[in-house]
Amino acid sequence: MRALVAEWLASIADQRRLSPHSVRAYAGTLERFEDFLIQHLGGPVPASALPALTQADFRAFLARRRGEGLVNSSMAREVSALRTFLVWVRRSHGIACDGMAGLKAPKLPRRVPRPVSPADARALVSVVGEDARLPWTAARDMAVLLLLYGAGLRISEALSLTGAALPLGETLAITGKRGKTRMVPLLPIVADAIAAYVKLCPWPLVRDAPLFRGLRGGLLDAGIVRTAIRAARPALGLPDSATPHALRHSFATHLLARGADLRQLQELLGHASLSSTQIYTAVDAAQLLDSYRNAHPRA
Repeated sequence: MRALVAEWLASIADQRRLSPHSVRAYAGTLERFEDFLIQHLGGPVPASALPALTQADFRAFLARRRGEGLVNSSMAREVSALRTFLVWVRRSHGIACDGMAGLKAPKLPRRVPRPVSPADARALVSVVGEDARLPWTAARDMAVLLLLYGAGLRISEALSLTGAALPLGETLAITGKRGKTRMVPLLPIVADAIAAYVKLCPWPLVRDAPLFRGLRGGLLDAGIVRTAIRAARPALGLPDSATPHALRHSFATHLLARGADLRQLQELLGHASLSSTQIYTAVDAAQLLDSYRNAHPRA
């Protein structure tokens, strides 16, 4: 089984191009499951033992994980990882394991993103810039945040930009999840913020080097951006949900509220599935209901 797991992890990293974080998470699940089976079955687990596993075996594993304090979201990830692995084993090696048939993952409430208002987004960028230690780091932090709110980038996408993005044009090529590239429009205010940072940055911004640098010249750590936002929230009275990713949510929500097409928004965000983008329609509806309740005299 261990050899099968290693082969599968290599395939999802190389062929499906999952992120290293996802691969590590899947590897952890399969390692825990194998350790459980060794104890459960009383010895090493050959691949030939997989077809004999029953739903009771999988339920016993999940019961142990629940006893270790796993919440529903983590339990659902464990089930998903096991099911994905077994499907691959059947397709790649003809080894059928039907023990998970009919086994359902815990139901998860669909979380609605919590955007910030346009005014709060602008204020957050300004306060983070004012709180920065140096003029060039202030320009850097403002440029990064404007990329999140003005172009809808993930924090990882913004920090993965290199000097090859310069000189700036009207669009920016972004490499997102699974190595997919998309083009996003670059608003003048965002381009100006990046240009101001480039002018002040003390490090040479060569083609193959990171665009956004830390104090010592290395790649800017996402934790520094998160810390800067966390420090700025109290001054603006913003909730803990105001994070770098909330600025991306705000980009999508505000575009949709102004009439953006859902398919076009999907392209801008780099979502593989339209269902991932449709969650923003729920945000828009929720805001509409809030406005109704606050304004209607009978609400």
